[in-house]
Amino acid sequence: MQTLATLRRRPVFSALLAAMGSACLLASAGAHADATLDKIKQRGKVTIGVLVNGGPLGSIDPNTQQLTGWNPELARALAKGLGVEADLVQVQTATRVQFLQAGKVDLLIASMELNPERAETLGYAPTPFYRVGGTAAVRKGSGITKWEDLRGKPVCVSQGSSFAKPLANEYGAQVQGYKSSSDSLLALKGGNCVAAVHDSTLIHPLLRGNPEWAQYSAPIATEVLPALSVVWTRKGEADTIAAVDKVVQDWHRTGWLIATEKRVGIEPANPLLPELQARFKAGS
Repeated sequence: MQTLATLRRRPVFSALLAAMGSACLLASAGAHADATLDKIKQRGKVTIGVLVNGGPLGSIDPNTQQLTGWNPELARALAKGLGVEADLVQVQTATRVQFLQAGKVDLLIASMELNPERAETLGYAPTPFYRVGGTAAVRKGSGITKWEDLRGKPVCVSQGSSFAKPLANEYGAQVQGYKSSSDSLLALKGGNCVAAVHDSTLIHPLLRGNPEWAQYSAPIATEVLPALSVVWTRKGEADTIAAVDKVVQDWHRTGWLIATEKRVGIEPANPLLPELQARFKAGS
């Protein structure tokens, strides 16, 4: 289990902590108002793009047709923390950024982890709500046991996946992008690729005790490109970022994220959550 001290030595986490401090300074200095937060307050509703690709991260209840799971739960709780109603909009991996930039949604909670490229074009609340990396689902007996075994082999991902670049550049995989994770997983079953790489929070629940996936496993012990999950905004929306970040910090301080992770059935438990809870409780 990684300690917070270990995380602080990592460039991404160190940069994130610095960003958290910068956000606080901006808020205290009376950052320039942005129109988004004003509009959210005026209409009494925030529109949040959520990724729903099956499993505990996000699903559609077949009886009620309501969005359920981790991403929708966080979106509704964020709206409540902002004091407004939630309007959830289902987005796809390939189009989620366009939805945000075009103003179709105010915020994104869409399994989109923090990386330098995204931070160049989008804004985000600096306090993370999760950490997740990529896990490979492969057919049992494939002989694949480590990421290097994917060299020269076709690997399925979702279009716009941040895992595509390291899979191709670091491990030499022949990456094939599909519209959604469901399409990618179907391609794996159809023999179009030797592995499908998606968030560990999607792959592990899918393979655990699911008879349709009895012939598949996730044998690679490490995750590719583990990164921090944040709430995304448009660039320069300082007021919105500060308001959202306060809500996320409260989630950590109260232990709400830990309880929600357990309630929706995400396993194994993420070690980052208790570390951040201790950090924010100590700072309260």
